[in-house]
Amino acid sequence: MSTVIYHNPGCGTSRNVLAILRAAGADPIVVDYLREGWTIPQLLGLFAAAGLTLREALRVARSPAEEMGLTAPGVSDATLLDAMVAHPILVNRPIVSTPKGVRLCRPSERVLELLPALPPGPLFKEDGTLIIDAEGKPVV
Repeated sequence: MSTVIYHNPGCGTSRNVLAILRAAGADPIVVDYLREGWTIPQLLGLFAAAGLTLREALRVARSPAEEMGLTAPGVSDATLLDAMVAHPILVNRPIVSTPKGVRLCRPSERVLELLPALPPGPLFKEDGTLIIDAEGKPVV
């Protein structure tokens, strides 16, 4: 089983997670979901594997979710799924799948749980915070 990152190249967290994967020696399949889009079965499978509800997977910050009324309490799962397929930006990112599992890797250090071994350090978050020191030990 290979490593897959559902990636938004315009997102600093997503770019950082991709860099961490590569630093760890992974050669991930990079899915630009904004360009390729989503299917309902794909989203349901990823969210189930990651243990996410649809609301947890909904990206609210810097997305049209609120404007579209998707954050209202009575919005159905079917409505959320249809909106995520129609507007891929509504899915929080990055989502990473490895042989160790599937996670929404926000914050970016969540990807460390999915790696067979930590990459050499130092490694930093997109905001400059150290997450792996020069000895290769996690800081967070």
